[in-house]
Amino acid sequence: MTRILWLMMLLLVPTMAHAADAKLPNIVLIFIDDMGYGDIGPFGNKELRTPHLDQFAKEGMKFDCFYATPVCSMSRASLLTGCYNTRVSVPGVLFPAANIGLHPDEMTLADLLKQKNYATTCIGKWHLGHREPFLPTKQGFDSYYGIPYSNDMTIDPVNAKFAKDCIFREGMTEAKAREMAIRNTVPLMRGTEVVEYPADQSTLTKRYTEEAIKFITEHKDGPFFCYLPHSMVHVPLAASVDFKGKSKGGLIGDAIEEVDWSVGQIMKTLKELKIDDNTLVIFTSDNGAASGSSLPFRGKKASTFEGGVREPCIMRWPGKIAPGSTCEQVAGNIDMLPTFAAITGAKLPGDRVIDGKDITPLMLDAKHGPIRDTHLYINGGGKLAAIRQGDWKLFLLSPNSGKKEKDIVPGLYNLKDDPYEKTDVAAKFPEIVRKLRDEAAMREAEITKNKRPAGQLSEKAK
Repeated sequence: MTRILWLMMLLLVPTMAHAADAKLPNIVLIFIDDMGYGDIGPFGNKELRTPHLDQFAKEGMKFDCFYATPVCSMSRASLLTGCYNTRVSVPGVLFPAANIGLHPDEMTLADLLKQKNYATTCIGKWHLGHREPFLPTKQGFDSYYGIPYSNDMTIDPVNAKFAKDCIFREGMTEAKAREMAIRNTVPLMRGTEVVEYPADQSTLTKRYTEEAIKFITEHKDGPFFCYLPHSMVHVPLAASVDFKGKSKGGLIGDAIEEVDWSVGQIMKTLKELKIDDNTLVIFTSDNGAASGSSLPFRGKKASTFEGGVREPCIMRWPGKIAPGSTCEQVAGNIDMLPTFAAITGAKLPGDRVIDGKDITPLMLDAKHGPIRDTHLYINGGGKLAAIRQGDWKLFLLSPNSGKKEKDIVPGLYNLKDDPYEKTDVAAKFPEIVRKLRDEAAMREAEITKNKRPAGQLSEKAK
């Protein structure tokens, strides 16, 4: 009898493994461009209407101390690889003339989830290399639809690959596109080809949302990973006719309210498909506000003051994350890779340093203690500009490089007592300054020693 039961168990193992995979959570990661801490209702905005995000926060967890980086490409590198951008050699911002990108050997969130047979898509702004070896479909994503970099940039007139049925707008032709790069005139891509040029930016949020809903619907049996990095609310700001001129905050308000609508559409779809309870949805931003608000914090986009790097973040996962909860511990987009590994059972690479931490204990218990003891603030020039340990933050370089206060190094702040960084207390606590300087030097040396290369085009491809 025992032998028969043992044989039956052996036969059931593949079925059990398949069933376990079927129960893996779907993941939707909504990543906004240039949205500041104070841009939406759940984080204090009283002017704009964000009812869907307000409800999202009531049903999920707000992270009050969630970090990104000062600017675009570096933030996406951290999000997708779980590493500081300097470790993977991605600069602050990549431009259409760049011949580098995120190295294809890096493990991205999509690569990680592929271990568990997730369907994966990237819809929106990529900004980790627009040349084919570095595009999403070479980085673990099954499909890509979006603008390959910031929407205020241009097209790469030499290397753009136009689809045979590419839609040319505003009197543009392929010949004209190859003559000159025009700022704020960017390509819309599907896969590795340009399918619309110039992209109609007023409909981007709407079309990205429709694309996400289509993907979710087609893969409702899961598991799936939908990475939705919106092009808004980066300048040039735009909104569809249903939202333009409708907010109390001008065009930035219109764009934010349309992003809120997008969140509502995605949540509605998950509920209608009855997969809401098995889907983790994360909403956050890549850096501080450019046009909007980073209040109540000091600084905005490009700054290493809190307002330049502390982002709105809400996570919702019914039955796992307590509704209406708030986490006050340090976390950040750099933590997503190890967190997704913990959630799905996928394996992190064992041959490289990963800087992020598994923050599932924070997601499952808002009162849990700290997960990350140290946070490094890398500036847009790739320099270590500040370090945080516990409540203490020490600036090593100017927080606003190249801007006003550029020659001022503010010093030491206690973020618990002074979250708005108004009073430098370095003179009162020289021992803490020394300790943090030593820690920063040690960590910077370790990253330099173990730095990995960016992806490089072959000489033939350049």
